[in-house]
Amino acid sequence: MIEQDTVKLLRECDAGVKMGIKSIEDVLGHVKSDSLEKYLTDCKGEHEKLGEEIRGLLDKYHDDGKNPNPIAQSMSWMKTGIKMAVDDSDGTIADLMTDGCNMGVKSLNRYLNEYKAADEVSKDITKRLINLEERLAVDIRDYL
Repeated sequence: MIEQDTVKLLRECDAGVKMGIKSIEDVLGHVKSDSLEKYLTDCKGEHEKLGEEIRGLLDKYHDDGKNPNPIAQSMSWMKTGIKMAVDDSDGTIADLMTDGCNMGVKSLNRYLNEYKAADEVSKDITKRLINLEERLAVDIRDYL
């Protein structure tokens, strides 16, 4: 049970990291403020590092990881496209990113509760990813 929950939790973290990176990439070209761009770029880098760590652990379990849900990814892409077409301001970007962070935090906490038997290493990674998302949402509040 421990190994099964561990792999499932790591898969969800893998999908979350990939979704976070893609979401940041989708808006980076529109950012006007140097400081907002730095927040997003730094956060993307931290996601990438965490992603490497997650994939390293998944490799130990001979698991390929998980891609984000295609429907959720499409919905995010459409929402970003529509909102940015109407208003491509830093405020819109901050709003989109805050929504994404909040959804990620909610999902990751749900998975943390669902996969209670996961090992402490995978739980720690999940908590670090949650903290990363929460911190970005706080850091970019001034742009809302």
